[in-house]
Amino acid sequence: MEMTVEKALPMKIVHVAGSFLSLRVIHHAPNALRMRLATLRLPLLFLALAALSTSRAQYAWDIGFHIGGANYLGEMGGKDQPRRDFVWDMKLSQTRWAIGGFARRKLNRSFSISTGLMYMRLQGADALTESYRPRRGRNLNFRNDLIEWYIRPEFTIFQDNDVGGRGRYKTDFRLFGYVGVGVYYHSPKGQINREGAFYNLQPLNTELADYSRIGASIPAGIGLHFTKKRRHRYGFDIGWRTTFTDYIDDVSTTYKNPDLLPGGATGDAAQLADQSSYAYALDPTLPDPNNYGWGSLQANGQPENIRGDPTHNDSYLTMTFTYSYVLRGQSNFYRQRYSWIRGGKRVGRKSRAKF
Repeated sequence: MEMTVEKALPMKIVHVAGSFLSLRVIHHAPNALRMRLATLRLPLLFLALAALSTSRAQYAWDIGFHIGGANYLGEMGGKDQPRRDFVWDMKLSQTRWAIGGFARRKLNRSFSISTGLMYMRLQGADALTESYRPRRGRNLNFRNDLIEWYIRPEFTIFQDNDVGGRGRYKTDFRLFGYVGVGVYYHSPKGQINREGAFYNLQPLNTELADYSRIGASIPAGIGLHFTKKRRHRYGFDIGWRTTFTDYIDDVSTTYKNPDLLPGGATGDAAQLADQSSYAYALDPTLPDPNNYGWGSLQANGQPENIRGDPTHNDSYLTMTFTYSYVLRGQSNFYRQRYSWIRGGKRVGRKSRAKF
């Protein structure tokens, strides 16, 4: 019977499988030896399967890094009106760094799966609001260094394996979208009137809300990359993270009684929770400080003054350039379709050897 070279079983599989099958003689061995050989049966089986999996692995791994910027949408920032969704209320001047590393596995031409770690800074300040005076009068600020781990499937939208159409296949292009899951660790910090030291806000409990520093997110976005000579991938990625918390910036609900905050009415928590008096002292045309904080309105039985907007959770955005290196060479797809190419030269097709 004829057999092609492509379908021949790799010799390492034969050797491993032979070793495993040879254990059939266990029942002929002495008891002590029989027990030792029996304990090797399962590990050798896994070894055989692993070797078989390696020999049949078809698609490339690549590892690389992100470098770019991050921004957020929450209670702070904005332009000339109350909060708006998505990017319309974002302050570009508050964009800060985002860096990280990732690994990606290409499953087939349409799907890949990627996982990575990112480290970024998010920040905002009411003082930077252009003309919406209620925010300027509130005068809060924050900075949050956030560490995120994500895993996401990537779906190919468009792919060109021969950019330029020259028949050399030195550069390919891929456009993809993704929706995944993420876990992050964050720790918002703030200043008093944007001066001096930064204080950890979560333990100060400025709204008497015991929120967690660990949260979950849903990253969704779009990316692209060019692969040069099937090894070097240069790309761009833009992703939006939906979260399940409104405390990325430590602002969400209402002002609380300062006597109940850590340190009491004269402590750091009370000063960080209500900073309207600093803004009013510089600009008396801003809303009166009685519109903020815990004051006479509460004594008269009125609702607590609004500090944030609990109807919308915070979210954040990353925009990064990426570079990655392909660890595996060519996939079976390339070998089957482009095996007649070597480097930058064309070579004639070779017929299959038969035995």
